[in-house]
Amino acid sequence: MSKSVFIDIKEGELITYFFEINQGRYDLKDTRRYPLSGKNDYRLDTINENIETAYVSLPLSVLNFRVIELPFSNKDRIREVLPFELDGIILGGSDKIVFDDIIIGSSNNKYQVLAVYVEKAFIREILEKLKTYNIDPSIITSLELKSVLKDFNIEKLLSPIELQDDDRIALAAEEIKKPAINLRKDEFAYTRDIEKTQKTLKVTAVLIILLVFVLSADLLLKIYSARNEIAFIKNEIRRTYKEVFPEEKNIINELHQFKSHMKVLKEKEASFVGANPLNLLLKLSQIDRQDVVFNELVIERGILTMKGEASSLGNIQQVKNKLEQFFADVNISDSKASVHGKLLFTVTAREKKI
Repeated sequence: MSKSVFIDIKEGELITYFFEINQGRYDLKDTRRYPLSGKNDYRLDTINENIETAYVSLPLSVLNFRVIELPFSNKDRIREVLPFELDGIILGGSDKIVFDDIIIGSSNNKYQVLAVYVEKAFIREILEKLKTYNIDPSIITSLELKSVLKDFNIEKLLSPIELQDDDRIALAAEEIKKPAINLRKDEFAYTRDIEKTQKTLKVTAVLIILLVFVLSADLLLKIYSARNEIAFIKNEIRRTYKEVFPEEKNIINELHQFKSHMKVLKEKEASFVGANPLNLLLKLSQIDRQDVVFNELVIERGILTMKGEASSLGNIQQVKNKLEQFFADVNISDSKASVHGKLLFTVTAREKKI
Protein backbone atom coordinates (compact mmCIF):
# COMPACT_ATOMS: atom_id res chain seq x y z
CA MET A 1 0.00 0.00 0.00
CA SER A 2 1.55 3.34 -1.11
CA LYS A 3 0.73 6.95 -0.33
CA SER A 4 0.75 10.02 -2.59
CA VAL A 5 0.18 13.73 -2.04
CA PHE A 6 -1.40 15.94 -4.68
CA ILE A 7 -0.74 19.69 -4.27
CA ASP A 8 -3.50 21.69 -5.92
CA ILE A 9 -2.53 25.36 -6.41
CA LYS A 10 -5.54 27.63 -6.98
CA GLU A 11 -6.06 31.35 -7.10
CA GLY A 12 -5.54 32.46 -3.48
CA GLU A 13 -5.44 28.94 -2.01
CA LEU A 14 -3.33 25.79 -1.93
CA ILE A 15 -4.86 22.39 -1.12
CA THR A 16 -3.07 19.12 -0.42
CA TYR A 17 -4.87 15.84 -1.07
CA PHE A 18 -3.42 12.74 0.59
CA PHE A 19 -4.26 9.58 -1.32
CA GLU A 20 -3.73 5.99 -0.25
CA ILE A 21 -3.36 3.66 -3.20
CA ASN A 22 -4.75 0.19 -2.57
CA GLN A 23 -5.05 -2.35 -5.41
CA GLY A 24 -5.47 0.35 -8.05
CA ARG A 25 -7.99 2.31 -6.01
CA TYR A 26 -7.16 5.86 -4.86
CA ASP A 27 -8.70 6.59 -1.48
CA LEU A 28 -8.61 10.16 -0.14
CA LYS A 29 -7.34 10.04 3.46
CA ASP A 30 -6.81 13.71 4.28
CA THR A 31 -7.20 17.23 2.89
CA ARG A 32 -5.33 20.31 4.11
CA ARG A 33 -5.89 23.92 3.00
CA TYR A 34 -3.42 26.82 3.04
CA PRO A 35 -4.25 30.40 2.03
CA LEU A 36 -1.96 32.15 -0.46
CA SER A 37 -1.22 35.76 0.43
CA GLY A 38 0.45 36.58 -2.88
CA LYS A 39 1.86 35.24 -6.10
CA ASN A 40 4.12 32.23 -5.48
CA ASP A 41 3.77 32.69 -1.70
CA TYR A 42 3.33 29.01 -0.93
CA ARG A 43 3.11 28.30 2.79
CA LEU A 44 2.31 24.78 3.92
CA ASP A 45 3.38 22.21 6.51
CA THR A 46 6.40 20.01 6.04
CA ILE A 47 5.13 16.61 5.04
CA ASN A 48 6.44 14.02 7.46
CA GLU A 49 4.24 11.16 6.28
CA ASN A 50 5.78 8.28 4.39
CA ILE A 51 4.89 9.68 0.96
CA GLU A 52 6.19 7.82 -2.10
CA THR A 53 5.18 10.33 -4.79
CA ALA A 54 4.05 13.94 -4.99
CA TYR A 55 2.16 15.81 -7.73
CA VAL A 56 1.56 19.52 -8.34
CA SER A 57 -1.29 21.16 -10.22
CA LEU A 58 -0.95 24.70 -11.61
CA PRO A 59 -3.92 26.98 -12.36
CA LEU A 60 -4.68 27.93 -15.95
CA SER A 61 -3.87 31.57 -15.13
CA VAL A 62 -0.12 30.84 -14.89
CA LEU A 63 0.02 28.73 -18.07
CA ASN A 64 0.46 29.88 -21.66
CA PHE A 65 -1.02 28.20 -24.72
CA ARG A 66 -0.50 28.10 -28.47
CA VAL A 67 -2.34 26.00 -31.06
CA ILE A 68 -0.06 24.86 -33.86
CA GLU A 69 -0.96 22.75 -36.89
CA LEU A 70 1.50 19.99 -37.83
CA PRO A 71 1.45 17.23 -40.50
CA PHE A 72 2.34 14.44 -38.03
CA SER A 73 1.32 13.16 -34.58
CA ASN A 74 4.49 11.46 -33.36
CA LYS A 75 5.33 12.82 -29.88
CA ASP A 76 9.08 12.75 -30.40
CA ARG A 77 8.87 14.64 -33.70
CA ILE A 78 6.47 17.16 -32.17
CA ARG A 79 8.95 17.89 -29.37
CA GLU A 80 11.68 18.39 -31.97
CA VAL A 81 9.63 20.82 -34.04
CA LEU A 82 7.78 22.83 -31.34
CA PRO A 83 10.82 24.85 -30.14
CA PHE A 84 11.25 26.26 -33.65
CA GLU A 85 7.53 26.95 -33.97
CA LEU A 86 7.48 28.74 -30.60
CA ASP A 87 10.65 30.75 -31.16
CA GLY A 88 8.83 33.20 -33.40
CA ILE A 89 5.93 33.56 -30.98
CA ILE A 90 7.54 33.75 -27.53
CA LEU A 91 9.49 36.78 -26.42
CA GLY A 92 13.01 35.66 -25.62
CA GLY A 93 12.68 32.37 -27.50
CA SER A 94 11.90 28.79 -26.48
CA ASP A 95 15.08 28.43 -24.39
CA LYS A 96 13.38 30.26 -21.50
CA ILE A 97 10.32 28.02 -21.26
CA VAL A 98 9.32 24.51 -20.29
CA PHE A 99 6.62 23.08 -22.55
CA ASP A 100 4.48 20.05 -23.19
CA ASP A 101 2.09 19.22 -26.01
CA ILE A 102 -1.35 17.68 -26.49
CA ILE A 103 -3.02 16.70 -29.75
CA ILE A 104 -6.50 18.23 -29.59
CA GLY A 105 -7.81 17.44 -33.08
CA SER A 106 -7.06 16.55 -36.71
CA SER A 107 -8.39 17.24 -40.21
CA ASN A 108 -7.10 16.68 -43.75
CA ASN A 109 -4.03 14.86 -42.47
CA LYS A 110 -3.19 17.84 -40.27
CA TYR A 111 -3.01 17.69 -36.47
CA GLN A 112 -3.90 20.51 -34.11
CA VAL A 113 -1.32 20.53 -31.32
CA LEU A 114 -1.88 22.49 -28.11
CA ALA A 115 1.46 23.71 -26.80
CA VAL A 116 1.36 24.36 -23.03
CA TYR A 117 4.29 26.27 -21.59
CA VAL A 118 5.52 28.28 -18.64
CA GLU A 119 8.72 30.14 -17.88
CA LYS A 120 11.59 28.10 -16.45
CA ALA A 121 12.10 30.67 -13.69
CA PHE A 122 8.56 30.03 -12.46
CA ILE A 123 9.03 26.25 -12.32
CA ARG A 124 12.41 26.66 -10.63
CA GLU A 125 10.92 28.90 -7.94
CA ILE A 126 8.08 26.44 -7.21
CA LEU A 127 10.44 23.47 -6.92
CA GLU A 128 12.82 25.35 -4.62
CA LYS A 129 9.98 26.42 -2.30
CA LEU A 130 8.47 22.94 -2.18
CA LYS A 131 11.88 21.47 -1.44
CA THR A 132 12.00 23.45 1.81
CA TYR A 133 8.90 21.49 2.88
CA ASN A 134 10.49 18.15 1.99
CA ILE A 135 8.41 17.85 -1.20
CA ASP A 136 9.83 16.84 -4.58
CA PRO A 137 6.98 16.39 -7.08
CA SER A 138 7.40 13.91 -9.91
CA ILE A 139 4.67 15.53 -12.06
CA ILE A 140 3.67 19.17 -12.62
CA THR A 141 0.29 19.26 -14.34
CA SER A 142 -3.01 21.18 -14.23
CA LEU A 143 -6.37 19.97 -12.96
CA GLU A 144 -8.15 22.84 -14.66
CA LEU A 145 -6.54 21.96 -18.01
CA LYS A 146 -7.59 18.33 -17.46
CA SER A 147 -11.18 19.52 -17.08
CA VAL A 148 -11.01 21.69 -20.22
CA LEU A 149 -9.58 18.84 -22.31
CA LYS A 150 -12.62 16.66 -21.60
CA ASP A 151 -14.66 18.94 -23.92
CA PHE A 152 -12.05 21.21 -25.44
CA ASN A 153 -12.57 24.64 -26.94
CA ILE A 154 -10.49 27.81 -26.85
CA GLU A 155 -13.11 29.81 -24.90
CA LYS A 156 -12.79 27.44 -21.92
CA LEU A 157 -9.06 28.13 -21.80
CA LEU A 158 -9.70 31.85 -21.62
CA SER A 159 -12.65 31.64 -19.20
CA PRO A 160 -12.41 28.35 -17.26
CA ILE A 161 -15.33 27.08 -15.23
CA GLU A 162 -14.83 27.09 -11.46
CA LEU A 163 -14.39 23.51 -10.27
CA GLN A 164 -15.97 22.24 -7.08
CA ASP A 165 -13.87 20.42 -4.46
CA ASP A 166 -15.31 17.01 -5.31
CA ASP A 167 -14.52 17.57 -8.99
CA ARG A 168 -10.94 18.61 -8.18
CA ILE A 169 -10.40 15.51 -6.00
CA ALA A 170 -11.71 13.22 -8.76
CA LEU A 171 -9.51 14.94 -11.34
CA ALA A 172 -6.49 14.67 -9.00
CA ALA A 173 -6.97 10.89 -8.79
CA GLU A 174 -7.17 10.75 -12.60
CA GLU A 175 -3.99 12.83 -12.96
CA ILE A 176 -2.09 10.47 -10.66
CA LYS A 177 -3.05 7.62 -12.95
CA LYS A 178 -2.48 9.46 -16.25
CA PRO A 179 -1.43 13.13 -16.20
CA ALA A 180 -2.61 15.36 -19.05
CA ILE A 181 0.74 17.18 -19.16
CA ASN A 182 4.01 17.16 -17.27
CA LEU A 183 6.11 20.30 -17.05
CA ARG A 184 8.92 18.57 -15.12
CA LYS A 185 11.04 18.19 -18.22
CA ASP A 186 14.51 18.92 -19.51
CA GLU A 187 16.60 20.44 -16.71
CA PHE A 188 13.70 20.04 -14.24
CA ALA A 189 13.17 16.35 -14.99
CA TYR A 190 12.36 14.23 -11.93
CA THR A 191 15.49 12.25 -11.07
CA ARG A 192 14.78 10.77 -7.65
CA ASP A 193 13.61 7.46 -9.09
CA ILE A 194 16.66 7.38 -11.34
CA GLU A 195 18.91 8.12 -8.37
CA LYS A 196 17.19 5.40 -6.35
CA THR A 197 17.67 2.99 -9.25
CA GLN A 198 21.32 3.98 -9.62
CA LYS A 199 21.86 3.56 -5.89
CA THR A 200 20.15 0.19 -5.98
CA LEU A 201 22.28 -0.83 -8.97
CA LYS A 202 25.43 0.25 -7.13
CA VAL A 203 24.45 -1.78 -4.07
CA THR A 204 23.58 -4.71 -6.34
CA ALA A 205 26.91 -4.39 -8.14
CA VAL A 206 28.78 -4.38 -4.81
CA LEU A 207 26.83 -7.45 -3.64
CA ILE A 208 27.54 -9.23 -6.94
CA ILE A 209 31.25 -8.43 -6.61
CA LEU A 210 31.23 -9.75 -3.03
CA LEU A 211 29.35 -12.85 -4.15
CA VAL A 212 31.83 -13.44 -6.99
CA PHE A 213 34.69 -12.96 -4.53
CA VAL A 214 33.20 -15.46 -2.07
CA LEU A 215 32.47 -17.99 -4.83
CA SER A 216 35.96 -17.52 -6.26
CA ALA A 217 37.53 -17.99 -2.83
CA ASP A 218 35.42 -21.11 -2.28
CA LEU A 219 36.36 -22.43 -5.73
CA LEU A 220 40.07 -21.78 -5.12
CA LEU A 221 39.83 -23.55 -1.77
CA LYS A 222 38.15 -26.53 -3.42
CA ILE A 223 40.80 -26.60 -6.17
CA TYR A 224 43.56 -26.45 -3.56
CA SER A 225 41.95 -29.25 -1.53
CA ALA A 226 41.39 -31.33 -4.68
CA ARG A 227 45.03 -30.95 -5.69
CA ASN A 228 46.21 -32.02 -2.24
CA GLU A 229 43.85 -34.98 -2.33
CA ILE A 230 45.05 -35.96 -5.80
CA ALA A 231 48.68 -35.75 -4.67
CA PHE A 232 47.87 -37.91 -1.61
CA ILE A 233 46.08 -40.52 -3.75
CA LYS A 234 48.97 -40.62 -6.22
CA ASN A 235 51.43 -41.20 -3.39
CA GLU A 236 49.22 -43.97 -1.99
CA ILE A 237 48.97 -45.62 -5.42
CA ARG A 238 52.77 -45.51 -5.82
CA ARG A 239 53.31 -46.89 -2.31
CA THR A 240 50.82 -49.72 -2.89
CA TYR A 241 52.35 -50.51 -6.30
CA LYS A 242 55.82 -50.79 -4.76
CA GLU A 243 54.46 -53.15 -2.12
CA VAL A 244 52.82 -55.38 -4.76
CA PHE A 245 55.79 -55.26 -7.18
CA PRO A 246 58.83 -54.58 -5.01
CA GLU A 247 61.25 -55.86 -7.64
CA GLU A 248 60.13 -53.26 -10.20
CA LYS A 249 62.31 -50.13 -10.20
CA ASN A 250 61.29 -48.21 -13.33
CA ILE A 251 57.89 -46.86 -12.29
CA ILE A 252 56.54 -44.24 -14.73
CA ASN A 253 52.75 -44.71 -14.78
CA GLU A 254 51.49 -46.92 -11.97
CA LEU A 255 47.99 -47.38 -13.42
CA HIS A 256 49.21 -48.28 -16.90
CA GLN A 257 51.86 -50.64 -15.56
CA PHE A 258 49.38 -52.26 -13.16
CA LYS A 259 47.00 -52.90 -16.08
CA SER A 260 49.84 -54.53 -17.98
CA HIS A 261 50.55 -56.87 -15.05
CA MET A 262 46.83 -57.70 -14.82
CA LYS A 263 46.76 -58.56 -18.49
CA VAL A 264 49.67 -60.98 -18.06
CA LEU A 265 48.04 -62.56 -15.03
CA LYS A 266 44.75 -63.02 -16.91
CA GLU A 267 46.65 -64.76 -19.71
CA LYS A 268 48.12 -67.13 -17.10
CA GLU A 269 44.81 -67.57 -15.32
CA ALA A 270 44.19 -70.94 -16.95
CA SER A 271 47.36 -72.27 -15.37
CA PHE A 272 46.62 -71.13 -11.83
CA VAL A 273 42.88 -71.04 -11.37
CA GLY A 274 40.58 -74.04 -10.97
CA ALA A 275 43.15 -76.76 -10.29
CA ASN A 276 43.20 -78.44 -6.85
CA PRO A 277 46.07 -80.99 -7.06
CA LEU A 278 46.08 -82.00 -3.39
CA ASN A 279 42.43 -82.97 -3.51
CA LEU A 280 42.92 -84.98 -6.71
CA LEU A 281 45.99 -86.76 -5.36
CA LEU A 282 44.08 -87.61 -2.19
CA LYS A 283 41.35 -89.24 -4.26
CA LEU A 284 43.89 -91.21 -6.35
CA SER A 285 45.54 -92.50 -3.19
CA GLN A 286 42.22 -94.12 -2.17
CA ILE A 287 42.11 -96.28 -5.34
CA ASP A 288 43.49 -99.84 -5.39
CA ARG A 289 45.65 -99.75 -8.47
CA GLN A 290 47.02 -103.41 -8.27
CA ASP A 291 49.91 -103.50 -10.78
CA VAL A 292 48.84 -100.29 -12.55
CA VAL A 293 51.54 -97.66 -12.39
CA PHE A 294 50.99 -94.00 -13.26
CA ASN A 295 54.09 -92.44 -14.77
CA GLU A 296 52.69 -88.99 -15.61
CA LEU A 297 49.91 -86.91 -14.06
CA VAL A 298 48.60 -83.63 -15.58
CA ILE A 299 46.05 -81.55 -13.68
CA GLU A 300 44.48 -78.44 -15.20
CA ARG A 301 41.20 -76.73 -14.18
CA GLY A 302 39.34 -79.89 -13.07
CA ILE A 303 40.61 -82.08 -15.92
CA LEU A 304 42.89 -85.00 -15.03
CA THR A 305 45.16 -86.72 -17.56
CA MET A 306 47.08 -89.82 -16.39
CA LYS A 307 49.63 -91.80 -18.38
CA GLY A 308 50.87 -95.14 -17.11
CA GLU A 309 51.47 -98.86 -17.72
CA ALA A 310 49.84 -102.12 -16.60
CA SER A 311 50.29 -105.83 -17.12
CA SER A 312 46.84 -106.32 -18.61
CA LEU A 313 43.88 -104.49 -20.10
CA GLY A 314 41.65 -105.93 -17.38
CA ASN A 315 43.66 -104.19 -14.68
CA ILE A 316 43.36 -100.92 -16.57
CA GLN A 317 39.59 -101.44 -16.81
CA GLN A 318 39.36 -102.12 -13.07
CA VAL A 319 41.24 -98.86 -12.32
CA LYS A 320 38.91 -97.06 -14.71
CA ASN A 321 35.86 -98.35 -12.82
CA LYS A 322 37.33 -97.25 -9.50
CA LEU A 323 38.17 -93.81 -10.91
CA GLU A 324 34.52 -93.38 -11.89
CA GLN A 325 33.66 -93.29 -8.20
CA PHE A 326 35.50 -89.98 -7.86
CA PHE A 327 35.61 -88.57 -11.39
CA ALA A 328 33.30 -88.06 -14.35
CA ASP A 329 33.81 -88.78 -18.04
CA VAL A 330 36.58 -91.32 -17.42
CA ASN A 331 37.99 -92.57 -20.75
CA ILE A 332 40.89 -94.86 -21.73
CA SER A 333 42.85 -93.93 -24.86
CA ASP A 334 46.17 -94.60 -26.53
CA SER A 335 46.40 -98.15 -25.21
CA LYS A 336 49.41 -99.95 -26.73
CA ALA A 337 52.09 -102.50 -25.86
CA SER A 338 55.59 -101.46 -24.77
CA VAL A 339 58.89 -103.17 -25.52
CA HIS A 340 58.88 -104.60 -22.00
CA GLY A 341 55.61 -106.41 -22.51
CA LYS A 342 53.55 -103.92 -20.58
CA LEU A 343 50.47 -102.04 -21.84
CA LEU A 344 50.90 -98.27 -22.11
CA PHE A 345 47.70 -96.25 -21.70
CA THR A 346 46.26 -92.79 -21.18
CA VAL A 347 43.24 -92.08 -18.96
CA THR A 348 41.36 -88.79 -19.00
CA ALA A 349 38.77 -87.78 -16.40
CA ARG A 350 36.89 -84.75 -15.19
CA GLU A 351 36.50 -83.75 -11.58
CA LYS A 352 32.94 -84.13 -10.39
CA LYS A 353 31.13 -80.91 -9.53
CA ILE A 354 29.61 -80.85 -6.08
